[in-house]
Amino acid sequence: MVAVEDGLSRLPSAGAAPLTRPPIPVSKHAVEEARWGETANIFEYGAAANPVMAPIPVLVHPAILHEQGLSRVIPFDINDCLEIETQCTSPNLMASFVRVCVGESIETNAVATSQAFYVIRGAGETTSEHGTVSWSEGDLFVVPVTPGQITHTCVVAEKGGAALYWVHDEPLMEYLGVAPTKKKFEPTLFKRERMLAEVEEIAHANVGKDVNRLGVLLGNTACEQTKTLTHVLWSLLNSIPANSVQRAHRHNSVALDLAVAAAPNVYTLMGKEIDSSGNIIDPIRCDWCKGAVFVTPPGWWHSHHNESAEVAWVLPMQDAGLYTYQVRILFPKSKHCLPIHD
Repeated sequence: MVAVEDGLSRLPSAGAAPLTRPPIPVSKHAVEEARWGETANIFEYGAAANPVMAPIPVLVHPAILHEQGLSRVIPFDINDCLEIETQCTSPNLMASFVRVCVGESIETNAVATSQAFYVIRGAGETTSEHGTVSWSEGDLFVVPVTPGQITHTCVVAEKGGAALYWVHDEPLMEYLGVAPTKKKFEPTLFKRERMLAEVEEIAHANVGKDVNRLGVLLGNTACEQTKTLTHVLWSLLNSIPANSVQRAHRHNSVALDLAVAAAPNVYTLMGKEIDSSGNIIDPIRCDWCKGAVFVTPPGWWHSHHNESAEVAWVLPMQDAGLYTYQVRILFPKSKHCLPIHD
């Protein structure tokens, strides 16, 4: 039998002279290697494993911004708060209002894999290399990679102009240092009437049941596994019945929430922790205003409260298509991952 010498047996015994490291030959690329070494950092694990980063704040993009003024894009940029150099509303997404005065057109452009447009107010049409689609209040459409301009034209609207809620993933592309080249889904249109009909059908099917949400997930045939709006974007048209509360829940990704419809006394409570009864501890209150957008930080518990006599509606946009793909598919039964939506 041949003995196998392991690494430990080759170590010097106590009292023996330490092993000497052979001399390192002078590199032919010493200057370049020194330059490369200038950007190398090495951290002690315990101090750097969970780096302190600028937190996602609770902020509001008010509706008055798209209710007056010239045709323009009104960005909801909070990159200064996040200590990010490029314009963004969350690390991966950018949200804006697009105001288009009646009889006018405006062009938008984003280096993005996914662009979503929800019609807050007005009627008109949008033209791009993908074709032309007509829209009216309550419609939503998404387009894939679009190198050229997208032109939006307002035909009719209250307050002198149409308003679109525009969300895309250009900040994610900027972070990765890439430009998308492959179309991952086809242009997709969700008409208001169809979405509301689906919500109504779900309501009838759940009469008498304790359902914490009454809404519809907006999916795409190209995203059968993740059941998401695009491979990156996730969205839900969610209703809160009159005089009701949607219990505290949380999700892993930042939510960019559009208050589609809300009477006075509709609001969201947010906080980092809940008590034993499921109530949020020391909550921040964010009142809904029709046509306004508010940011819900990732991992925060939040509950929706409707103390009015009318149904309230909210349309969140998240990058949860990405999270669902990474977490739900790769680790479907992990007990250590925060669910995409609790």
